[in-house]
Amino acid sequence: MQHASSLRDFYREHGFVDENELQAILPGTISKEMGHFNVFSTAKMHKQLKETKTMPYNRRMYYKISLINGHNRAEYADKVIDIKKHGLLFASPKVPYNYVPQNEKQSGYFCIFTDEFLNSARTGFLLDELPIFKAGGYPVFQLSSTQAKELNTLFEKMSAELASDYAYKYDLLRNYVLELIHYGQKLQPGIAAYATHNATTRVSSLFVELLERQFPITSPQQQLELRTAKDYAERLAIHVNHLNKVLKESTGKTTSDFISGRISQEAKILLKQTDWNVSEIAYSLGFEEVAHFSNFFKKQVGLSPLAFRA
Repeated sequence: MQHASSLRDFYREHGFVDENELQAILPGTISKEMGHFNVFSTAKMHKQLKETKTMPYNRRMYYKISLINGHNRAEYADKVIDIKKHGLLFASPKVPYNYVPQNEKQSGYFCIFTDEFLNSARTGFLLDELPIFKAGGYPVFQLSSTQAKELNTLFEKMSAELASDYAYKYDLLRNYVLELIHYGQKLQPGIAAYATHNATTRVSSLFVELLERQFPITSPQQQLELRTAKDYAERLAIHVNHLNKVLKESTGKTTSDFISGRISQEAKILLKQTDWNVSEIAYSLGFEEVAHFSNFFKKQVGLSPLAFRA
């Protein structure tokens, strides 16, 4: 069963099973206001995971930035990306991800943190509005040896700072995380970071953000709140014809195209990564009848839900 992995789940998955040890890592003083941050050596964690189990393919209730050294296969939403030698991966709570080592030689670092750790009051940023974490972005980058070396140095600074007794170390660690985020954003195509802000683009952006906020679906009891073009137009306080016109002009797609595409993407994830039956998936995605869902999925994907799952 797919689930949203919490910080406690993360530490248990990586071998921290003693409750006293968990309490020391996640004390009561790490509150909603403080947030949480930690940094790890990939080589050490890779060894621990081999001794326990493979990291599950889940949505996680925290952000993660990974410097990957070694041949890996990154699984992100419904995409599979081959990392030949060095990679930088950004993961948010919105979309399930995993990366699977393809050989034994693995090194690098990764850090995990909650939204509260980098909240806007401290940094001036809303994480999900940054290009690197925006819905539909490309979160995995192949790196040169020089780039990997630069980032390795930055992670080493993080690790050393976290172990220090400097009174303001968390302020410094936030700066290091922001440096990582900016590094990744500079690797993106310029158009992603410097989109224009005219009215058409703004409406399109607001629609996409609203669409993405309907996901992920994390239980069979959850059901999409917004299902039709009219639902989205009403929430955005514009006429549905205007929303269609704006999206068609800026992207070449209609509102219904976007909604259908995102629902079919979520359907593929749920069919492959959960043990929910087809009727549960159909219900959670807003279909009253399984037959309607099956017809929709076959039209979008070219296979029936059961054939796709097989």
